[in-house]
Formats: sequence, structure tokens, C-alpha cells
Amino acid sequence: MDGVEVVVGRIGKPHGVRGEATVAVHTDEPERRFAPGSVLLARPPSGSHSALHSLTVVSTRWHGSTLLARFAEVPDRASAEAARGILLAVVLDPGDSPEDPDEYYDHQLVGLAAYDQEGSRLGEVTAVVHGGAQDLLSVRTPDGRDALVPFVAALVPEVDLAAGRVVVADRPGLVTPLPEDDR
Repeated sequence: MDGVEVVVGRIGKPHGVRGEATVAVHTDEPERRFAPGSVLLARPPSGSHSALHSLTVVSTRWHGSTLLARFAEVPDRASAEAARGILLAVVLDPGDSPEDPDEYYDHQLVGLAAYDQEGSRLGEVTAVVHGGAQDLLSVRTPDGRDALVPFVAALVPEVDLAAGRVVVADRPGLVTPLPEDDR
């Protein structure tokens, strides 16, 4: 398997006149992904006339809770305005993992078998949904239903990538239907 492309940010509005732009961060590792010298894939939005295919990070800084970035290929405000909306991505090697051992990339979770704590198969993780409060695992059950499980330690106490499985502390109505739903 070749690498997996993962979006790590999106260029927003320009900031100042020297090509700096805001970046909506889509990674838990901004210091790693936006380190000076990092080369990011540039994915312009549909309808864009941008010829940018990659961007090299020159510098970043935080302005409150907003990341500001300068890229070698974006020398001024007009270029920063033209880059607005570009998705920034990296290609992860199949063996890459986040620095924190309790964090996972979406592609590592999708496809894992989901089991309850007694060892019964509940289904398969088909997606990771990034919500405002927490991430959710979408589990497709053998009967074709999709259940959303909050991806928190109390409900997903075990992720075993090597074994290809997650354990869900299932409760009626979470993955398994409520008894009255079976009628």
C-alpha cells in the first residue's frame, strides 16, 4: 500500500502584506505538520486557477488561537488571497502513527472489526466522524445498520491495530438495538 493522503489544514484569509495567511488547522500535530521547511501538498478548491501543487512552510506563529503561516510560494498579500481555500495535505507512510500513542489517524481505524467486551462481533468501523465535542466511530452492523459510537475511552476501551479490532463497551441503543426496537 502506498501512503495515505491526509488533510492537515486549509488556507484562509491573508494577514498583513507579506504573504502571511490564516490556516484552519485540521491536525492534532500542527507543530509537526507546519514546521519550517515542511513541504505540504496543495489541493486548490474546484474552480480555482491556482497552479500551486505544493507549498513550503517558511514560518508559522500563533495569533491568539489562529495559526498564521508564510509559504515560500506565496510572497505577498495578493498571492495569499489567491491561495485562499487551498487544502494542505501530507502523505503518510503506512507505518506512520501520531506521536501520542493514544491517538490514531482515521485510516488506521476504518476497517477495524468492532467487538463488544464479551468478544461478540458488533460490526466494522466504516468512518470516523469529527464532531464539535468529540470524534465518533461509525460502526456498520452485520444487519446493515450504522451506529455512531463516541470515541472516548469509556466506550472504546481498546484499540488493537495489530489485531485489527476495537472493543466497544456496548449498551442497548448504542450499537445493539434497544429491546423495544427489535419488535
